[in-house]
Amino acid sequence: MKHFIIKITYTSNIEEIEKVLVEHRSFLQQGYDQEFLLCSGPLNPRTGGVVIAKSESLETIKSFFEKDPYNIHKLVNYEFLEFNPVKSQSFLSDWISD
Repeated sequence: MKHFIIKITYTSNIEEIEKVLVEHRSFLQQGYDQEFLLCSGPLNPRTGGVVIAKSESLETIKSFFEKDPYNIHKLVNYEFLEFNPVKSQSFLSDWISD
């Protein structure tokens, strides 16, 4: 598995983001249910968000985020950063080694 930090940058005002927030979080839940998302949340200040994920490939993770309501409504840009988690908390070992 490959590991990714997905940086989401809002390209629209926060009012437009708020209109789609519930849909976005519901969409992300699919990734949690399939166990390839580890955590996610907004940046502070609220200019976007971050998701930590794992996937077979960059193409697979990009394909997943194409279905994000934020993307469908053209409210954000994504930056996909692949990284190699060489150190982590022991409780993450199963998720990382998958």
